[in-house]
Amino acid sequence: MAKKIKKKRIAVPEQDPYARIHNFNEVSLGYTWELAIEEASRCLQCPYPSPCMKGCPVDVNIPGFIKKILEKDIKGALEIIHATNSLPGITGRVCPQEQQCEMNCIMGKVGDKINIGKLGRFVADEARKQGIYPSTPSVEKKGKKVAVVGSGPAGLTAAADLVKMGYDVTMYEALHEPGGVLIYGIPEFRLPKNIVRYEVKFLKMLGVNVITNVVIGKTFSLYELLNEYDAVFLGTGAGTPKLLNLPGVNLNGIYSANEFLTRINLMKAYKFPEYDTPIRKGKKLAVIGGGNVAIDAARCALRIGYEEVYIIYRRTREYMTAREEEIIHAEEEGVKFMFLVSPVEFLGDENGNVKVIRLIMNELGEPDSSGRRRPIPIPGTEFGLEVDAVVFAIGQKPNKVLYQEVPELKTTEQGTIVVDEKYRTTLKGVFAGGDAVRGEATVVLAMGDGKKAAKAIDEYLSNGYPWPDKIEPAKF
Repeated sequence: MAKKIKKKRIAVPEQDPYARIHNFNEVSLGYTWELAIEEASRCLQCPYPSPCMKGCPVDVNIPGFIKKILEKDIKGALEIIHATNSLPGITGRVCPQEQQCEMNCIMGKVGDKINIGKLGRFVADEARKQGIYPSTPSVEKKGKKVAVVGSGPAGLTAAADLVKMGYDVTMYEALHEPGGVLIYGIPEFRLPKNIVRYEVKFLKMLGVNVITNVVIGKTFSLYELLNEYDAVFLGTGAGTPKLLNLPGVNLNGIYSANEFLTRINLMKAYKFPEYDTPIRKGKKLAVIGGGNVAIDAARCALRIGYEEVYIIYRRTREYMTAREEEIIHAEEEGVKFMFLVSPVEFLGDENGNVKVIRLIMNELGEPDSSGRRRPIPIPGTEFGLEVDAVVFAIGQKPNKVLYQEVPELKTTEQGTIVVDEKYRTTLKGVFAGGDAVRGEATVVLAMGDGKKAAKAIDEYLSNGYPWPDKIEPAKF
């Protein structure tokens, strides 16, 4: 008799919403062994390569590691994931699985799709608890050196793959701790810092040399790197915030999400009240934007003491780019959403502190280049919202410090680095990937770029491929 497959997804335990807004502890508590096996048993074990694998930017053998969970073989499951993904504890938490691997899950035709992300997280967490690392077989050294600039997801992935190929890899990070956006951008309640540190520790065990507090373009130049290394990979991300040129935008209490989240994550506000937060205090805070960063900022604001937090978004909920899970968490925690509104002006008090946002109502017109319907302001619908602080979360672009004195390195009008399909830039020996190339995107897409760039670097250094005279820009 055929085994009956459970159609409903096994729920993941979470902190109670009322309790969690008073701490920075992780919201999702993860699967226990019992729950993980119950969820894993729902997997249909589609033949290799399965549909879910086709949606994974880093090509994880998903049915393979799920089968190992059923066999209670955590080391085996970890080995399978690590074969293509060096950061499983991170991707299991912040990857938009619902838009990638899970979107293609065949179980979705008869019930709920398999919770692939949470099962991947379970493997990484259980291995960490047991002190299990994947095998690190010795590799023949190739006698060549590669510099990786930036220690975010693209840089970490490229470094891991290159060192496994036998290259001597040195990673340079501008801040005092490696991890990039994983450390300074994503809040503790979504991605605990100890998880990032654990993954970085493994890279160091593999042999990656990590040097912090070095700003390429300031401490020393890209040309100097090229003189010392056989190839360079740029995974410098998109750390420059976008703002709106509106009256009053320079008032005190108006932050970019980059600054707001960096103050919270790097200045230990996630340990509030043990560490006092270097952020303006008050009762009401508004976040402008509708992506994951906007949701992160809003949820952090609740945790550092704001009583009312608003998300101000110019379209409707269906057009928000944030993950549905994060939107739901924000709603549960009491974040208030204001849709179809845009800021037009900021008003301050006699001391130059922001006090009011002037907003205007929108209606949706025809779709724009993003495929979403364009918001159109409705004249005469302006109104005011009293606030004590404002956070802009409307996107970021690459920082120009790296390449402002490197004219050979071509960039787009948006400030992203031009690369071809092999991630080669217009400067011989220099490759690039992640947000520095795509603009603001997801962690796992940056990781996918890091993997593909590492393979291209290996081809370049191993086979002596000639550098093209003209770089044909790739379309991402």
